[in-house]
Amino acid sequence: METEAKVSEFQDLLSSRGVSRRDFMKLCGAIAVAAGLGELAAPRVAQALENSVIGATKGNLYPVIWIEGASCTGCTESFAQVESPDPASVVLELISLNYSETLSAAAGHSMEEAKAQTIEAGDYILIYEGAVLEGWNGQALRVADMPGTAHLEEAAANATAVVALGSCAVNGGWMGAHPNTSGALGVQAYLKKAGIDVPVVNIPGCPANPEWLVSVLVDVVMLGKLPDLNAENKPAGIFDQTIHDNCERRGHFENGEFVYQFGSEEEAKGYCLYPLGCRGPQTKSNCGVTLWNNRRSWCVQAGSPCIGCCEANPNDPGQNWVEVNTPFYKRHRDLRIGDWMVQPGTIALGITGILAAALVVHGFGMKVSGRMDGGADFEKVRKWDEKHPNQSIGQYDAAMKNDDEKEGR
Repeated sequence: METEAKVSEFQDLLSSRGVSRRDFMKLCGAIAVAAGLGELAAPRVAQALENSVIGATKGNLYPVIWIEGASCTGCTESFAQVESPDPASVVLELISLNYSETLSAAAGHSMEEAKAQTIEAGDYILIYEGAVLEGWNGQALRVADMPGTAHLEEAAANATAVVALGSCAVNGGWMGAHPNTSGALGVQAYLKKAGIDVPVVNIPGCPANPEWLVSVLVDVVMLGKLPDLNAENKPAGIFDQTIHDNCERRGHFENGEFVYQFGSEEEAKGYCLYPLGCRGPQTKSNCGVTLWNNRRSWCVQAGSPCIGCCEANPNDPGQNWVEVNTPFYKRHRDLRIGDWMVQPGTIALGITGILAAALVVHGFGMKVSGRMDGGADFEKVRKWDEKHPNQSIGQYDAAMKNDDEKEGR
């Protein structure tokens, strides 16, 4: 009876916000898949959500601290621009965003005080967006008379888990690209250097898909555990398959049907975008499954090659998606020799040109030296055949043999 009452109460909560039970179950299915549980686990996720959200409406909100590092706040925008009413917005009522430099209504002393109280109480999630800047002793991100790096250390030390949201937070993002004068790196790498041992969940993307964050919050807040993570501490259910694995254009790839120029007939037919620089085969993410904008579309479906914004090695700031994948609409990345960058195709063309020029020069040299005039003397009768006429392999006429005799051969 108590369970039925909770379900009824939760359904009333959904209805009051214009969300149908069907839409809610779709969200639960998506969360279950992202968490690596499979769609059959949707009822379990639904029950956990119902219990947690009902508890949240009665004051049991789970605290979250959201700190901005070196970022454009794109991940915040992605997370905040969820359409309303939407089942995800209902789910997120279970968290209390106690501190956010972008979204908090409070400012100044009162906001910093709220953060300090949350840290002291413990049992909260820290979401960190943007790169960590070690350059200039962390002073580039100075807030409330403290270096930005000190804010991260203070908030991470007492957190239940840290979510590095977006490729910048995972490994420095585009700020970690050469020459990286700001000393940008990811949250996981910085905390390791600082000696702070706290679970870190890496969610790359530029920006990160809001449903990926919802999935992690569901695991930590409602299911009481971290999601299954791969070797790079990324949720395995989201980032263990390449975009190419689930791409709707993969059939064209297998058939050798490609787009070589934008605006072409092949593009109109929806052929594979690999020759135009699509990084889908090397980028691990489930964008083609989760989609964007409430599952309306995604980059490749909209006609753009994947630019690999989810490529981010948390252990190497230099292996960021910008440095690895630019120029975006060319098949190969730039090769760097010091401060000089060049495309592999350009090197190949250059070598081909040098070899062609060398052959031309060699030909002129042969002509000038006279080695091409008249040609070399050749045997009209093979020496073996001449010495062993009874075992001759070649067939010769009498005139040819007579010529050889006259020449003394």
